[in-house]
Amino acid sequence: MKVAVFGGTGYVGSYITDELIAQGHTPRLMVRVGSERKVQQPEKCEIISGQINEEETIRSVISGTDAVIYLIAVLREFPKKGITWEDLHFKGAKACIDFAKELGGKRFILMSANGVKPDGTGYQSTKFLADEYLKASGLDYTIFRPTSLFGDPRGENRPEFCTQILKDMLRLPIPAPLFHHGFIPRNAGGFEFNPIHVSDVARIFVEGIEKTEMIGQIYELGGFDNVSWKSMIKIVSKAAGKKKWSIPAPVMVVKALATLLDRFSWFPVTRAQLTMLMEDNTCNSENLFQTLKMEPKTFNVEALEYLQSKDD
Repeated sequence: MKVAVFGGTGYVGSYITDELIAQGHTPRLMVRVGSERKVQQPEKCEIISGQINEEETIRSVISGTDAVIYLIAVLREFPKKGITWEDLHFKGAKACIDFAKELGGKRFILMSANGVKPDGTGYQSTKFLADEYLKASGLDYTIFRPTSLFGDPRGENRPEFCTQILKDMLRLPIPAPLFHHGFIPRNAGGFEFNPIHVSDVARIFVEGIEKTEMIGQIYELGGFDNVSWKSMIKIVSKAAGKKKWSIPAPVMVVKALATLLDRFSWFPVTRAQLTMLMEDNTCNSENLFQTLKMEPKTFNVEALEYLQSKDD
């Protein structure tokens, strides 16, 4: 099959491109000018240069393909630079959905996120809007909502959860924060995650293209390990070869600071990220893994060996 991929040079997209090729498909990627070096196995891909706000580019990428995968997302928005959740999560997805319908496409796979909701953060609400638009489109859709992803980002400054923890928190000359609500540190750092390896996510996406039983379904994607933030800090620190103290930190204080500073890219965390971080990012994906006869990769120190090179 020929598969149109939007976001194919990003973190998840690079693994999906590899998986598409491994399973005998031909990826057709939309690639921004200057990002050509980020394409995995470019000799086996069709590459079309352009931006997600260019209608003719979108038409060219989708025309003649058998399926569309939309992955474009950003963790932080910078409106002054034209980088917003509304444009990339919703408007970009909407344009691709509309062109897929116009060009006679059927199969559309969308990467959403675990915990999306209409009244959540801007990140969550714009992804929710894209989900709802696709559900009402009449296309043969599947929506995947991954939890926190881990796995080697393979350079190119791609955002990966554990790498960001190392960069933004563990390298600072202060103890690692164990966030908690209120001023009394009850259950500091106790909120949990089900981290899932990016290669498992890629395989699930590609397996889903041809499985008719997955049409019209929404799947939350998470691994089988329940990992608290406190444990996450310990595991990431050990994997990176660092000894790091941690202390309770009232999230309201950090949010107040972020209110003033999160518009600057050098500030390590935003209000929206803190809000989502404090929500348990967990789900149960056992049935899906059983259906696909897959066993998720375990989240442990050995699985994070790539962090050692990040701290040289």
